[in-house]
Amino acid sequence: MALNAVVAEVTARIVERSRATRADYLRRMDAARDSGAGRAKLSCANWAHAFAGQTIADKLTAMDGSKPNVGVVTAYNDMLSAHQPFERFPDVIRKAVREVGATAQVAGGTPAMCDGVTQGRPGMELSLFSRDAIAMATGVALTHDAFDAAMMLGVCDKIVPGLFMGALAFGHLPVVFAPAGPMPSGIPNAEKARVRAEYAQGLVDRTTLLQSEIGSYHSPGTCTFYGTANSNQMMMEIAGLHMPSTAFVHPDTGLRDALTAAAAKRAVELARSGEGRMADVISEKSIVNMIVALLATGGSTNHAIHLVAMARAAGVLIDWTDMDQLSSVTPLLARVYPNGSADVNAFQAAGGVAFVTRELAQAGNLHTDVVTIMGHGLEAYFQEPSLVDGELVWRDGVAESLDRDILRPASDPFDREGGLRLVQGDLGRAVIKISAVKPENRIVEAPAAVFETQEDALQAFKDGKLNRDVVVVLRFQGPKANGMPELHSLSPALGVLQDKGFKVAFVTDGRMSGASGKTPAAIHVSPEALAGGPLAHVKDGDIIRLDPEAGMLTTVGGIDLKARPAARRSQAHAEGASWGYGRELFGAFRQVVTTAEQGATVCFTVPIGADGHTDTPPNPNIVDRTVDA
Repeated sequence: MALNAVVAEVTARIVERSRATRADYLRRMDAARDSGAGRAKLSCANWAHAFAGQTIADKLTAMDGSKPNVGVVTAYNDMLSAHQPFERFPDVIRKAVREVGATAQVAGGTPAMCDGVTQGRPGMELSLFSRDAIAMATGVALTHDAFDAAMMLGVCDKIVPGLFMGALAFGHLPVVFAPAGPMPSGIPNAEKARVRAEYAQGLVDRTTLLQSEIGSYHSPGTCTFYGTANSNQMMMEIAGLHMPSTAFVHPDTGLRDALTAAAAKRAVELARSGEGRMADVISEKSIVNMIVALLATGGSTNHAIHLVAMARAAGVLIDWTDMDQLSSVTPLLARVYPNGSADVNAFQAAGGVAFVTRELAQAGNLHTDVVTIMGHGLEAYFQEPSLVDGELVWRDGVAESLDRDILRPASDPFDREGGLRLVQGDLGRAVIKISAVKPENRIVEAPAAVFETQEDALQAFKDGKLNRDVVVVLRFQGPKANGMPELHSLSPALGVLQDKGFKVAFVTDGRMSGASGKTPAAIHVSPEALAGGPLAHVKDGDIIRLDPEAGMLTTVGGIDLKARPAARRSQAHAEGASWGYGRELFGAFRQVVTTAEQGATVCFTVPIGADGHTDTPPNPNIVDRTVDA
């Protein structure tokens, strides 16, 4: 089918907007490629250092001087259940590449924090900044310049975006991402949500809550809800950086090991052929494909920020207007918790990413003329792997969904539009994930209750002060203020209020989780309050209207926000955001970080033109492009 007209139009606009930055990026990648293999430029002493700790066999292979060497960047730790399986991946990779006459080395590790552990805690204020730290750590690892290809081992929220950004700085190399897969299903998600709501109301004790949570998060592998981590895996597949249909294969299985070995061998093949470099795989078209797939599956709102920074690493400039317009023509094909009751294991069983990719491609919603690590086009990503007598075999994915309550064809979607929308007005620009919000709950007009900390908002809930129609406004949560933490700890309380029959909405310049749920939430409000954004002028009792159907986030009644003095953070809040739990180490990040719509990044603080000057024309779709240092 012909490419959807809106997809074509948005892509053309991105190409034009990115003309200077993309050309500059490709020029640099071409220069790096043309300078020759890194190992050929290293002196004998350099090369000896590189292999001093390797086996005799690997040293002999390396001494040949013509055999590919694969650099592995790993985010392994056993604090993250999703990353625990990476402990053994380097050995699988080394063995696989030896079989094809190559070598592999762990070039370096990156931090990988667990948002599930830090949710609602001070450490969450480092979460978003950790993405750029991971990008930098990836750069440190690969700057040894001793590699012909690279493999990235990461799964979770900030880790994959950080690896992606860092790897693109070495986009002259082929780069393959190797996932670890989800844990087996635990207790039903509806049961988990019920216990959380009861705990928020004081109806069950902490022991009951802990037993429920352990029943949900119980073994190695990714958490099974469709949050940021699993959205990452889906997008790496659509982008053509995974082996096909590898995102949701369980860890510690023969199939997972076979896929990891196949990914390593594919990296060697690409190094030898000179094809599939990451700079060619990631283009304006593949970025659009990633956005469309995210929208079609009801993926994480965090990617309204991450994708901007990830695309910028390849010289591609996108914004929330692009995402909103793509959402208007993207069919919602999946219902996975929190957008439904099923988890990612059920999604995979119903047809998984292979089904989604084929449906979107055949409906004209994806660019199929793209480069992937498998070659040209997306057809390879319509396939699924299996083990037959110990051998890895690829077959076409299912032609029809095996469970239409979870996965539907593009001809009969759950919704004709995707799960993310832009809302804007006199309160700024924000995004809202509506795929999990029932239509009758989406439009809210109610008085504001204004807070500057989660703790204050939760205390008001416990004291019964929010038992009414209310728009909870939580400000001073943006990237400059405190690193833009996720505010998912408020979700159970807001859900309880909604269940009581009140009209409830949430408005913040912070983030919600990839698990954004049933309460309408206008998040990432930009400009943020600390940078002079409109939320700094809102008062308790102001009537706010959130209407994602009309794309509105505005005050009601002719309020002149600009005529009011801006609220100031309390001294205690300001000081608390500046030190403790490692926050003092990231003070420079808070000073130079860009706005949420610019990706909330410190890696790319201003657009760079092809001539190296910062004179790229501003995008009129973005309200505030100023970097307030």
